[in-house]
Amino acid sequence: MINITIPTADLTIKQRKQIVEGDEPIIPDIYGFIDFHLIPRDKGGIFTFFNNEGQLLFVGKARKLRQRIKKHFEDSVSPIKLHRNEVSRIEICYVEDPMEREIYETFIINELQAKYNIEKVFFK
Repeated sequence: MINITIPTADLTIKQRKQIVEGDEPIIPDIYGFIDFHLIPRDKGGIFTFFNNEGQLLFVGKARKLRQRIKKHFEDSVSPIKLHRNEVSRIEICYVEDPMEREIYETFIINELQAKYNIEKVFFK
Protein backbone atom coordinates (compact mmCIF):
# COMPACT_ATOMS: atom_id res chain seq x y z
CA MET A 1 0.00 0.00 0.00
CA ILE A 2 1.21 3.49 -0.81
CA ASN A 3 1.09 6.09 1.95
CA ILE A 4 0.59 9.68 0.82
CA THR A 5 0.27 12.62 3.16
CA ILE A 6 -1.02 16.01 2.17
CA PRO A 7 1.91 18.42 2.20
CA THR A 8 1.92 21.39 4.55
CA ALA A 9 1.33 24.76 2.89
CA ASP A 10 4.49 26.74 2.19
CA LEU A 11 2.50 29.93 1.60
CA THR A 12 -1.02 31.05 2.51
CA ILE A 13 -2.68 34.08 0.95
CA LYS A 14 -5.89 35.49 2.43
CA GLN A 15 -8.29 38.06 1.11
CA ARG A 16 -7.43 41.57 2.26
CA LYS A 17 -8.97 44.93 1.68
CA GLN A 18 -7.29 47.28 -0.75
CA ILE A 19 -4.55 49.46 0.61
CA VAL A 20 -5.81 52.95 -0.17
CA GLU A 21 -3.99 56.26 -0.13
CA GLY A 22 -6.45 59.12 -0.50
CA ASP A 23 -9.09 57.95 -2.97
CA GLU A 24 -6.83 55.73 -5.06
CA PRO A 25 -5.88 52.12 -4.25
CA ILE A 26 -2.13 51.62 -3.97
CA ILE A 27 -2.52 47.96 -4.85
CA PRO A 28 -5.61 47.03 -6.86
CA ASP A 29 -7.15 43.76 -5.70
CA ILE A 30 -8.23 40.78 -7.76
CA TYR A 31 -11.34 39.34 -6.08
CA GLY A 32 -10.07 40.67 -2.76
CA PHE A 33 -6.53 39.31 -3.11
CA ILE A 34 -3.58 41.70 -3.24
CA ASP A 35 -0.67 39.42 -2.31
CA PHE A 36 -0.04 37.56 -5.57
CA HIS A 37 3.44 39.11 -5.57
CA LEU A 38 4.36 36.78 -2.68
CA ILE A 39 4.04 33.74 -4.97
CA PRO A 40 7.36 32.98 -6.68
CA ARG A 41 7.31 33.30 -10.47
CA ASP A 42 9.55 30.32 -11.10
CA LYS A 43 8.28 27.66 -8.68
CA GLY A 44 5.95 24.77 -9.43
CA GLY A 45 3.53 23.14 -7.04
CA ILE A 46 0.01 22.56 -5.84
CA PHE A 47 -2.54 25.21 -4.91
CA THR A 48 -5.83 24.92 -3.05
CA PHE A 49 -8.70 27.40 -2.84
CA PHE A 50 -10.80 27.50 0.35
CA ASN A 51 -13.94 29.42 1.34
CA ASN A 52 -14.65 31.27 4.63
CA GLU A 53 -15.81 28.04 6.31
CA GLY A 54 -12.58 26.22 5.43
CA GLN A 55 -14.26 24.05 2.78
CA LEU A 56 -11.96 23.03 -0.06
CA LEU A 57 -13.29 24.49 -3.30
CA PHE A 58 -10.63 23.63 -5.87
CA VAL A 59 -7.22 21.99 -6.21
CA GLY A 60 -4.78 22.67 -9.03
CA LYS A 61 -1.18 22.19 -10.02
CA ALA A 62 1.19 24.33 -12.03
CA ARG A 63 4.72 24.50 -13.34
CA LYS A 64 4.65 28.26 -12.67
CA LEU A 65 2.35 28.93 -9.73
CA ARG A 66 1.86 32.69 -9.84
CA GLN A 67 0.76 32.73 -13.49
CA ARG A 68 -1.62 29.80 -13.07
CA ILE A 69 -3.29 31.03 -9.89
CA LYS A 70 -3.84 34.53 -11.28
CA LYS A 71 -5.25 32.97 -14.45
CA HIS A 72 -8.00 31.30 -12.40
CA PHE A 73 -9.17 34.77 -11.36
CA GLU A 74 -8.87 36.35 -14.80
CA ASP A 75 -9.63 33.60 -17.32
CA SER A 76 -13.07 32.99 -18.82
CA VAL A 77 -12.55 29.21 -19.01
CA SER A 78 -11.46 28.56 -15.41
CA PRO A 79 -13.45 25.81 -13.65
CA ILE A 80 -14.10 28.26 -10.79
CA LYS A 81 -15.10 31.22 -12.96
CA LEU A 82 -18.61 31.29 -11.46
CA HIS A 83 -17.33 30.78 -7.91
CA ARG A 84 -14.41 33.21 -7.64
CA ASN A 85 -16.20 35.27 -5.01
CA GLU A 86 -16.30 32.24 -2.70
CA VAL A 87 -12.51 31.95 -2.48
CA SER A 88 -11.17 33.53 0.70
CA ARG A 89 -7.87 31.68 1.18
CA ILE A 90 -5.27 30.19 -1.15
CA GLU A 91 -2.74 27.67 0.12
CA ILE A 92 0.36 26.85 -1.91
CA CYS A 93 2.79 23.93 -1.62
CA TYR A 94 6.00 24.00 -3.64
CA VAL A 95 6.47 20.72 -5.51
CA GLU A 96 8.96 20.80 -8.37
CA ASP A 97 8.60 17.24 -9.68
CA PRO A 98 5.73 17.03 -12.25
CA MET A 99 4.85 13.45 -11.31
CA GLU A 100 4.63 14.35 -7.62
CA ARG A 101 2.39 17.34 -8.46
CA GLU A 102 0.05 15.03 -10.38
CA ILE A 103 -0.13 12.53 -7.53
CA TYR A 104 -0.69 15.18 -4.84
CA GLU A 105 -3.36 16.94 -6.88
CA THR A 106 -5.36 13.74 -7.46
CA PHE A 107 -4.92 12.63 -3.85
CA ILE A 108 -6.02 15.98 -2.36
CA ILE A 109 -9.03 16.25 -4.70
CA ASN A 110 -10.30 12.88 -3.53
CA GLU A 111 -9.17 12.89 0.09
CA LEU A 112 -10.66 16.32 0.89
CA GLN A 113 -13.44 16.10 -1.74
CA ALA A 114 -12.83 19.37 -3.56
CA LYS A 115 -16.17 20.96 -4.44
CA TYR A 116 -15.43 22.29 -7.93
CA ASN A 117 -12.92 19.80 -9.33
CA ILE A 118 -14.62 17.67 -11.97
CA GLU A 119 -11.68 15.73 -13.35
CA LYS A 120 -9.72 13.12 -11.38
CA VAL A 121 -12.68 12.62 -9.01
CA PHE A 122 -13.19 9.12 -7.60
CA PHE A 123 -15.38 9.92 -4.55
CA LYS A 124 -18.76 10.52 -6.25
